[in-house]
Amino acid sequence: MQSQDVAQRHAAASAGVPHPAVDVEQAEAALVEHYPRLVRLAYLVLPPGLARGRRVLTAHSLVQRALPRGRRQVPVIPAQANGRQTDPGYSLVRLEVVRTALEAGRPLRLTAWPKRAQLPPLLPQVWGLRLFPRSGGADELALDQRLAGLSGPARAAYALRGLEQLPDGDVRKILRAVGVEHPEGALAEANGVPAEYPLLDSPEFDPCSLQARPTDLMRRRQHTKAALAAAAALAVCGALVALPGGGWGADGAAAPVYAQNPAAQAALDPARLAKVPATAWQTAARTDFSVWPARGALTGDTALLRRALAVWARPGDTVRVSATPGTQTGGPAGPPQLLYAGVVDSARVVVFYDGLRIARYAEPKDGTEGAALDFARVDGATGAEASALVLGRADGNVRYLTAPWVTKAAERDLMKPTAGAMDLGLADGVTGPQASSALQQGACTSWNVLQLTDAQGVHLATDLGELVPARLTAGRPGETGEASGAAALRDWAPFACSLAAERSAGVRSVNAWAFAEQQLPDAGGTGSWVCTRAETWRGDGTVALAQFRTPGSRYGAVAAKGADVTACGPRDPQVLAGVLWKSEGGQWYLLAAGGRDTASIRATGGVTASAQGTQLVAKTKQGAQAELEGTLVDGGEVSGLR
Repeated sequence: MQSQDVAQRHAAASAGVPHPAVDVEQAEAALVEHYPRLVRLAYLVLPPGLARGRRVLTAHSLVQRALPRGRRQVPVIPAQANGRQTDPGYSLVRLEVVRTALEAGRPLRLTAWPKRAQLPPLLPQVWGLRLFPRSGGADELALDQRLAGLSGPARAAYALRGLEQLPDGDVRKILRAVGVEHPEGALAEANGVPAEYPLLDSPEFDPCSLQARPTDLMRRRQHTKAALAAAAALAVCGALVALPGGGWGADGAAAPVYAQNPAAQAALDPARLAKVPATAWQTAARTDFSVWPARGALTGDTALLRRALAVWARPGDTVRVSATPGTQTGGPAGPPQLLYAGVVDSARVVVFYDGLRIARYAEPKDGTEGAALDFARVDGATGAEASALVLGRADGNVRYLTAPWVTKAAERDLMKPTAGAMDLGLADGVTGPQASSALQQGACTSWNVLQLTDAQGVHLATDLGELVPARLTAGRPGETGEASGAAALRDWAPFACSLAAERSAGVRSVNAWAFAEQQLPDAGGTGSWVCTRAETWRGDGTVALAQFRTPGSRYGAVAAKGADVTACGPRDPQVLAGVLWKSEGGQWYLLAAGGRDTASIRATGGVTASAQGTQLVAKTKQGAQAELEGTLVDGGEVSGLR
């Protein structure tokens, strides 16, 4: 009946177009030939709430069940690749894959029998192994997070556009054929995600190129006999667990209990949570997360706290888990400290601190399905670095929980240094909503940062898509200060948009150092050089960018980039960078500049030139490449940043 309905919808969507008949052999040939692409398509359309392993097996299951049971008529909607352009068998199988993948994302209802796609796959099954795609880079992770925020039809529209390279008209036909009532709305929603279609071909989204890891070997060995004896009871319990909203009982979305020892149980006991008095920070030797009091209206909700601790210790398959690079996601070693428990926008949120990590648990106000668990390292955070945490993001905005010593919170546009700051207000340490630059799409026209005031002064921090905002500083390495002063704000303004490159990288702080101003030849005015350096919580993964701004330009341009280097940092407060620049008269120049300790600069390779002092200007041609070396006033050497 379902396949017949699909064919009827095809007929309605493509009236007047001859529909070729497809038999099962023709469809099977198309499925086998294009199996990896079809599985990738199913994986992209499936709901992101599924665990990656479950999502992989479900994608394979949907494709393997996509064959028709007899001859079916289908309009040819081509894909832009050789071998699939006019294959009606491929069109039919693809249509069935999209339909069942969308069905898999619909919630179960008590009033109707579930669709087969809504249930866990019977086949394929892999025993004793966990399978998941290989991890991609930061760009793939960011795209996956953006796709997770789309509805099922919008994800399907994005995948059909990018993976199948279909025009919007054909995407609209397919969505109508699979039962989407408003395909135009799905296409419009998909427009909110940048068209980074080449990333869809990366290993991050390839369910056919997998990594395998064992399940819990000790648990399997110890429980094999018990599992055989309890098979009948587990079958009954499994049916109850599958009911909508059933979750895992009192522990919400947590996985089953697998450890029964006193230390593990103590760590999961809400009664043993550490709760700091509200005034503890006033007499403490240091100001860090350990002296934050427990705040929020739900700090006494024992059931919520128990669920949050249980999910932390053993997140279930439906829990979305994320962590900053280098952060472990295991359960707490002992009872953690409670920082917050309350309602934030449309979610119940609990925040813990275990001395090394911040753990944030969130669940919908009307249930536990769709729970999320996020982790961030906060090694040695103190003062300004321990002044705020992200409580939640919604509708392009972010809310923070601030330290008890913060007296005022405001929002400032880093690209407008002379504009004032807008007060966000504080209610029990929680700020009002602030536009999040980490969530903005399209052209960078503003960069909103958090401005916090305490007894020590005014500090700036920016949301980079993680639990802890990154602190912003300015000045020469070893002599840095807060970025809230007038001169620091002017230095940061043209280079604020470069912070987008540091999203989801575990960044602890970013410093901007205006290391040189350079008179441009041919009366071109004065250009400015700034080095921005991002430090991470884990120590490695640092990034230094040498950026150059021409007179009158709103934005700076990246001239050189160094990853995991000491240049432009406290260990090596030196930098040397160059850029090709074209004057209004059409002449190309190599411009190079170093810090104040630079005694001379020389260029070799595509440009041969040298100069005494901190700057070099040499005529050259478009596209020329040069190696830069410099000598310091103390006789040391400095190389061009790379």
